[in-house]
Amino acid sequence: MFTFNGKKFKAADFTKGLMNEVTHMAKVEIAERFRTICHPVTGEFPTVIVYGDELTDMSIKIEGSKELLEHITSKLSPGDLQGVNLIEKEKIVAPKVFLSFGWEDKNLANKIADLLTKNGIDTWWAEWEIGSGDSLVEKINHGLGGCTHFVVLLTLTSLDKPWVKQEMDAGLVRMLDDKCKFIPLRYNLPMKDLPPLLAARLSPEVTDTLDLAQLINDIHGISRKPALGKVPRSITLPDTGYSKAATAIAKEFVENSKNGLFNDPNIDVNSLVKRTGLTENDVLDGIYELGKFVKYSFDTIRPRPELFVEFDKNFMPWNPEQDALRLASDILNDKNFPKGAEDIAEQYDWPARRLNPAIAYLIEREICRNSEVLGGAPWIQPRVQEKSEGSIRRFVKSRS
Repeated sequence: MFTFNGKKFKAADFTKGLMNEVTHMAKVEIAERFRTICHPVTGEFPTVIVYGDELTDMSIKIEGSKELLEHITSKLSPGDLQGVNLIEKEKIVAPKVFLSFGWEDKNLANKIADLLTKNGIDTWWAEWEIGSGDSLVEKINHGLGGCTHFVVLLTLTSLDKPWVKQEMDAGLVRMLDDKCKFIPLRYNLPMKDLPPLLAARLSPEVTDTLDLAQLINDIHGISRKPALGKVPRSITLPDTGYSKAATAIAKEFVENSKNGLFNDPNIDVNSLVKRTGLTENDVLDGIYELGKFVKYSFDTIRPRPELFVEFDKNFMPWNPEQDALRLASDILNDKNFPKGAEDIAEQYDWPARRLNPAIAYLIEREICRNSEVLGGAPWIQPRVQEKSEGSIRRFVKSRS
């Protein structure tokens, strides 16, 4: 008796398996064709996703900077780009703080630097960055040159320190060149004692309770403006780049998914009609529009992980793309960074619902390998591993 994949041979199963393998090979070949294109000046590589379960319904999305997409367009013919969706992506600039302080205030500066770092802010602090035999000027120039925020701890003693004044001069020059934000942070220092140039800027105050919540929010760019109240249902949906019907359907899956996995949750058409207030035809059209993000069979819609990658940013308090970049950067830069999904979630203090879309983002773009296993819930896969040599490095280099 002939067998195929451990089962009794059936011609239909054999044909389906063969076509699945051919489809997979075609997707890999198509993706690599675009993925190997590098911008000659910036060194940026694109991220590429090939959608579709069959050869007849494949589509391609290429993400990169404006310059990279123009380079790709110049290298390929219009025929090569038929059916290819070019998506411009701005580089994500993670906040980096240069913390200036007087040595008399070292203990307080240490606590501030530690608190900023624990809240996702890469902080340059001399005690961490300057080692034995290092050049002070070289190290400080490097820290100043890469900072997005210059924070100076101002006290009655630090105001008169020549070294602090020199660092403030450098920070002010970067601010005037629109390269960083200058934040004077006061401790036991009245506003009236600030130099005229600094008195004109908003200067937050730190006390012994070390409440830096507002400073941390400001550095992360979190608005102080309160959230808007509810408006009529028909106009509450954000502009996602998709129709209102598709957006309403995606919203149902995003807000009702427990872990952001395939088939989590599955919803039938009638339920979507009731939940969204759409007509049945509008629901069916929305499902058709979301075809690459869902599996639709037997009147039931099952979300694929890429749906959460695409729509979480519109309805959840996180952005999977930004989370994926942070995850990839930490894997690249920290040799001791955990590989297990559960350990990563614990280190970040993220639920599976947030971590899974970030991992899915890296998997779909062939940056990390797909090592999904049965019974691995709530994690999309047990470990996060690089897909191929340099794939994580090229992604981080291109996006940050």
